Amino acid sequence: MNKLVYFISLFICISAAAQQPDFLLLKKKDKTIARFFAGSEITFTSTTGASMTARIQRMKNDTLYLKEYIVRSVMTQLGVYILDTVRIYDHQYNYKQIYSMGKTEKGLNMSGTAASLMGGGLLLTIGSGVVYLVDREKFSPPLLIASASLAGLGYLIAKTSGKGMVIGKKYQLVYMGLDGTNKM
Repeated sequence: MNKLVYFISLFICISAAAQQPDFLLLKKKDKTIARFFAGSEITFTSTTGASMTARIQRMKNDTLYLKEYIVRSVMTQLGVYILDTVRIYDHQYNYKQIYSMGKTEKGLNMSGTAASLMGGGLLLTIGSGVVYLVDREKFSPPLLIASASLAGLGYLIAKTSGKGMVIGKKYQLVYMGLDGTNKM
């Protein structure tokens, strides 16, 4: 009996040690910071601007086959909220169509905030300049400094927020195929 159990467990161990098929590496310079393979979740923005959070179904020939689940909270007849899957979408993306990796911002729209600060700051700076040219007695240097600072703060927020890890010089995606070849 013990020989039969040993023989069966040998076949189970051999089948469990199978090699992972195609996978995708996210590298920062030469250091791997993330690995993506079939069954893992990926969040990215495509070159067309589509923001995607989906589960990788499979990878084949440089293409990611994704399944996106749209989940919403719904109230039941008892007054309790439950999560319900509203839609399921299937997507296909070539790994070269990925523009940036990482989560997109939820909640406060930082690009709108940056645009408001830049626009308001520039408008107040131009207004202060006009007041300086027309009536120098009513000119307020602190208002000019504050408005220019707001415009500068808006510019800094616009430059540093919402892009994720942009694929290019600093970050690279490497597709590792089943045959051992890698493609950048």
